Parts: sequence; structure tokens; C-alpha cells
Amino acid sequence: MENENHLSRRVNMEKGHLKQILLITDGCSNHGEDPIAMAALANEQGITVNVIGVLEENVIDQESLQEVEGIAMSGGGVHQIVYAHQLSQTVQHVTRKAMTQTLQGVVNKELQQILGKSTSMEELPPEKRGEVMEVVDELGEKASLEILILVDTSASMKPKLPTVKEALLDLSISLNSRIGDNRYAVLIFPGKKDEVEKVLDWTPKLESLSSIFPKLSTGGITPTGPAIREAIQHFKKKRSLKSLLRNEEDYYDESGM
Repeated sequence: MENENHLSRRVNMEKGHLKQILLITDGCSNHGEDPIAMAALANEQGITVNVIGVLEENVIDQESLQEVEGIAMSGGGVHQIVYAHQLSQTVQHVTRKAMTQTLQGVVNKELQQILGKSTSMEELPPEKRGEVMEVVDELGEKASLEILILVDTSASMKPKLPTVKEALLDLSISLNSRIGDNRYAVLIFPGKKDEVEKVLDWTPKLESLSSIFPKLSTGGITPTGPAIREAIQHFKKKRSLKSLLRNEEDYYDESGM
């Protein structure tokens, strides 16, 4: 287990927290930058982009399907197509799966440095692979998690917004059992005045969504690319908010930020 303990220490030191964008949308972007290019930019900056496509039952929109897949692929994340009534369980599943996938990538890089350049998790003997997956699971419970949620509020999403709200509240409840800190922010697109609007700044609690969501207006355009661009900027803005929480400075010192 010496290598695995070494691995755990190294990953803990270097990857104290995970950053995710969770995009919830039901259609193709039609305004602003290419969302696939913006997702690639996010991924380059250590932010995983996960996408949930919320579709109408019995409607197959090939263009939407391709965009959802393309954004997640270039963003290094997970994607899933669901019907509205399946959304709550899916939000939790995608978030957890993306955490594991991100950590596995980190662990594979560390394995190559510890055990040799050509070694990956899949090549380890079964018992060693099991030990390494224990490291991944442990990190998934302990790492601090930042999720910036992007909600499509184009006109066709209006009837789905109550379901989105419930899904996000369920996500918050399901992640509360983790040892690590959880922080959330919510942006919508389009906003009332701008392409993208912040409706919830970084917070460990999502409960306030209950009062926000009924007041959301819906618009005709779908500026998905600008929304991802603004999400990237919102992660950067967070670093300068020294007084957000009492322990924030310690949190970032530990993360190497």
C-alpha cells in the first residue's frame, strides 16, 4: 500500500478541490460564441463541463443531441439526455460520475510518475486497481467541490424550471453527506437584461433557490457559449472574495490557489 498512500498524499496536496460547470439545457445555442470552444477553454483551466440535455418525450432533436455531447466531450465532462421527470436522479448521477472521472484522470497522471510513464489504472493487477479506486473514492468524499450551475431559461424551458429547481435541491441534499466542502453558484441564460445573469453567488447552501426560481423570466435566445464564458470568469472572481466564508483563506491556501 506504500505506493497508494504516496498517491493519496500527492493527489490530496495537488488537487484539494474539484471545479465543475453543470449545464442544464434543452436546445441548441443560437447566440454568441461557440459553446464547444468555450467548454474546451474551461477544461484547459481545470474546470470540468458536464451537460444534461432535457428533452421532450417522443422528440428526437439530432442537432441538440450532438451539441450536448460535443460540449461535454470538449469540456472533459459527462453528458446525459433525460426527460424532465428523470432530471433529479440524473443531476446527482452526472455530478458524482464527473467527480470520479476527474479524479481518475488525476490519479492516472500520478501513477505514471510513481510507477512509470506507461502505467495507467487499467493496467494494474486487480487487487492494486481496487486499492487505487479506494483512493479515488476517498478523494471524492474529502475533496472540496465547487459546482457552477448554468440553467437555460430560453422560452421552451419555462415549464421545466420547477423540475430543475427540485433537482438542484435534491443534489444539495445528496452531497451534504460528503466530508468535503460543497460550494454552489447559479447563472441563468438569457437573463432579464444581459445574455447571462447571476441568480445565486457562491454559497454552501442551495435552499435559497426556492425563492429565486418562481421569479425567473424566460427569453427566446439561447446564448450557451457566452454562459460558459461567464461561468469561467465567475470561478476567477471567487478567488478574490476574501470574506465570503470565515475559512475561505485557509481553503485556498490548502488548494495552492
